[in-house]
Order: sequence, then structure tokens, then C-alpha cells
Amino acid sequence: MDETEFWELVDTTREAAGGDPEDQAELLVDRLAQLDPERVLDFARHFEARYNRAYRWDLWGAAWVLLDGASDDAFDFFRCWLIGQGREVFEGALHDPDALAELLGDFDEEVDGDGEELGYAADEAYEQLTGTVAADLGIAPAPAEPSGTPVDFEDDALLAQLYPRLWERFRG
Repeated sequence: MDETEFWELVDTTREAAGGDPEDQAELLVDRLAQLDPERVLDFARHFEARYNRAYRWDLWGAAWVLLDGASDDAFDFFRCWLIGQGREVFEGALHDPDALAELLGDFDEEVDGDGEELGYAADEAYEQLTGTVAADLGIAPAPAEPSGTPVDFEDDALLAQLYPRLWERFRG
């Protein structure tokens, strides 16, 4: 599975789910379970590589503003959700986390920002296909700490300065 096919699966399932990440995860499991196990592992590698790429302090700060706080787990689930938003939003957020203010359409705090189930979709599909747990994906492990410069999440003035568009839209 190449990168284009990966993003097509993400996009078509998000659109079919109407943007609901739990419904998207269910659709993704269904779609992946129609593929051969090796292609499911390819999808998992693409997902995990992007999940690891998004482990950055500046993105965590943006999630903090967007979600009005983001614990370790909440940031993990946010990164899954961010991948689920598709290539344009994902790459745009990595390029400029504050751009999420424009990249995101409607944002429902009850549904959006948490894509925990998306992170398990490939594992569930693989298990359905093979009856076994997926083996090691053979990619570099996640970094121990986020990349970049740590952000003081408790400093509202700093967050407003670092993420002016997000701050205005979601906290202003």
C-alpha cells in the first residue's frame, strides 16, 4: 500500500462517517478487513509513522488550546484524530500547528479531537483476517519525548502568543 492509497482510505472513511471518528474507525476496520493481511500491515506502518511524526511539542500546544487541555493520553488520541482528518489537515498542522484554526471546519468538542479508535483499526482488521495479533511493524520506535521545544501549557499568555488564531477561535 502506498501513501496515496493510505490517504484515500482515511478520506473515504471520514467522509462516509460524516466526520465522526468512532464511525470512521468502524468503517476503516471494515475496509481494511477486505484487504490481504500484508496490506493491512502496510496501512498500520503508514499510520504509525505519521503518529510518531506528530509527537511534537508545538503540536501538543495546539491540541492543548484546541481541546482546552490535553493530557498525555488525550494528546495520543488527538494525534490519531489528526491523521483521521486527512492529508491536507495533517500536513498543514505539522507545517503550522496554529493553521488548525483555518484547516478545521466545524469542531464539536463532544466528538472531535479524540480518535483513539482510529489508532486500533489496523490491529482489529489484521486480527479479524488472521486470528492473530499483528507482528512488530519493523519501523523505528516512537521517541521517548516529543520533538522540539517544550511548551508551558499552563501559561495562557504564552499559548495565546504561540497560537493566536487557535486562541482566538477556541479560547477567545
